[in-house]
Amino acid sequence: MKVAYVHDWLITRAGAEKVLEEMVKTVKADEIFTMFYKRESFKNSSISQFKVTPSPLNGLPFVHKYYRSLLPFMPLAIEWFDLSGYDLVISSSHSVAKNVITLPHQTHICYCHTPMRYAWDLTHEYLKTLPPIFKIFAHKILHDIRVWDYVSSSRVDVFIANSKIVAKRIKRYYNRDALVIYPPVDVEKFKVGKGGDYFITVSRLVPYKKVDVIVSAFNELSLKLLVVGDGPEMGRIKKIASKNVEILGWVEDKTLVELLSNARAFVYCAYEDFGISPVEAMASGLPVIAYGYGGVSETVVDGETGIFFYEQSPKALKEAILKFLKVEDKFDRERIRMHSLNFGADVFREKFLNVVKSSVKFPL
Repeated sequence: MKVAYVHDWLITRAGAEKVLEEMVKTVKADEIFTMFYKRESFKNSSISQFKVTPSPLNGLPFVHKYYRSLLPFMPLAIEWFDLSGYDLVISSSHSVAKNVITLPHQTHICYCHTPMRYAWDLTHEYLKTLPPIFKIFAHKILHDIRVWDYVSSSRVDVFIANSKIVAKRIKRYYNRDALVIYPPVDVEKFKVGKGGDYFITVSRLVPYKKVDVIVSAFNELSLKLLVVGDGPEMGRIKKIASKNVEILGWVEDKTLVELLSNARAFVYCAYEDFGISPVEAMASGLPVIAYGYGGVSETVVDGETGIFFYEQSPKALKEAILKFLKVEDKFDRERIRMHSLNFGADVFREKFLNVVKSSVKFPL
């Protein structure tokens, strides 16, 4: 049986790319198709072991700097790929990968990280960022993409969602049911320590992560907080941080393991479809104080592995931290670590393989 994978783009090795790595380890690829491919970013990845075929758009000058702006051309480019020689097509999609053209004799399984958010639930937020003169054109383009995205979603035989939240979006936008398999987290590299005197958050410093909310809450509480991560919000976060908040920036994996293992608790204020960092924190035995919506509501157990708050504000977070301080001794770090193992790579591979076996018409 010949297997083709289709991934939106391979520019940086982030969460979606790590999912793809685990998939190709589980069901070997004969070829990987992608819109854009930056080979040097994957020289140490299992993806580099396979033939990778990018779209014609990848040949444009300096395209890896502006590829996201080519959205209007992506529907044509993804349909450019000829997959007729493959028995099984597996797409890894948060944009257009799932919309490849497949034939009746083929099986198409899509691992959907989310339906295209800038075309669906984040359309109006995206339009707000544009100058008025461009909004009319962008609105028309996004409308056309939504129509195409809905119609071509019927090309998928089996949808897998990375969380229940995403499964609900798939049902709303495509009227399709989806199985849920959580993304693989490398829980084995983390360890439980004795804990220390500081709280910690690990995040890209971008607006929707709400790290400013976390810092503001700790400014008022005067508790020690370490902020790990980098991004465009770095300057602003540094300006608002009090002396009890230490901004560490990016750190190597070995350092991150030690910082998590010796922390008191993990703080998380983002709304994510899944959220890998809270699972990594639990793999380190840390209670997670988290905004209780999105994927974190599926991975953290309120009262057992963490504490939820329900408003992205310093006040709500501060109340949750004060609640945590009263019950801190009740959290069992080893039990929290055991819970995180439900989201390990081995669990992902087993569930993914079972879906493939039950879906294909040919023996693996």
